[in-house]
Amino acid sequence: MCDHHFSPADGTQYIPYDQRTGNESIVYFTRDLSPQGLMKMYERVNADIAGRVAVKLHTGEPHGPNIIPPAWIKEFLKKELPDATIVETNTFYEGDRYTTEQHRETLKVNGWTDFTTVDIMDEDGTTTLPVKGGKWFTEMSVGDHLLNYDSLVVLTHFKGHTMGGFGGSNKNIGIGCADGRIGKGMIHAKDGNDWGVAEEELMEKISESTKATIDFFGKHVTYVNVLRNISVSCDCEGVEAEPVVTPNIGILASVDILAIDQASVDMIMAMPPEYRHAMEERMTSRHGFRQLSCMKEMGMGNNKYVLIDTDNDDKRICAACAVKDVKPFEG
Repeated sequence: MCDHHFSPADGTQYIPYDQRTGNESIVYFTRDLSPQGLMKMYERVNADIAGRVAVKLHTGEPHGPNIIPPAWIKEFLKKELPDATIVETNTFYEGDRYTTEQHRETLKVNGWTDFTTVDIMDEDGTTTLPVKGGKWFTEMSVGDHLLNYDSLVVLTHFKGHTMGGFGGSNKNIGIGCADGRIGKGMIHAKDGNDWGVAEEELMEKISESTKATIDFFGKHVTYVNVLRNISVSCDCEGVEAEPVVTPNIGILASVDILAIDQASVDMIMAMPPEYRHAMEERMTSRHGFRQLSCMKEMGMGNNKYVLIDTDNDDKRICAACAVKDVKPFEG
């Protein structure tokens, strides 16, 4: 445990880098927000991706403005993973992705079916994966199609989240691979209240769900976070998402889920107050930092990392250096 005047389990507290302990992982960074930047980052962390590959990303609510653009993913898949499959699950809330039929229509509206097929992993049922060392769960219910894949590529639009504080790779897997009724219900529901879980308990449950999936894939999983169109709202809010006020930053990649989400948070927190205030308030008020400390406690990765600037001869930089030249967001 870290030696602070507060507990790392307090999700309202951001732990500065110099107060962290343990080993360092590698996180790669580019400012190139484009399909080429996405490819460049993936190529740094794809050594163990083999066999049948699932690509987990948030395909969005109808006409959602902030998701990773489908046109980027089309180029990315064509060059990097022509035989891979985008995977999703149905939602716990009633809406345009609640049933498989509704979900498929939304995929069509958002242009995904123009160039690929999407596997809705809980379309035919569910299965359970063990949660090793969990506080809340011994197993997690996921879409049973997950078992059809050998490797998992996690392409995440990093943003805020109404309940989770922020949505990074952890949320993309923990919520996104849990099936729409059982798994997501295990995470969100409490005492008959469909949305009764919040703050530390929610962050811990999301992280435990994630651990079940990444333990299943072992070393055959990798992560890319796209820090672009960073609304405080999740992509699940679609066109109702709060306006973006946080500057675009770039793309991160790592084989360490904690390191990549921690670096993403660090870049937000390293920006001037006028740029970070919306996301800082969202993460703090929802106790979102508990996602990070919980992942560390569960042995899911390192919250210390070496940040490699791939735009400048792989120079080692800090999060503050990475964001020192960011410009105000222009939608």
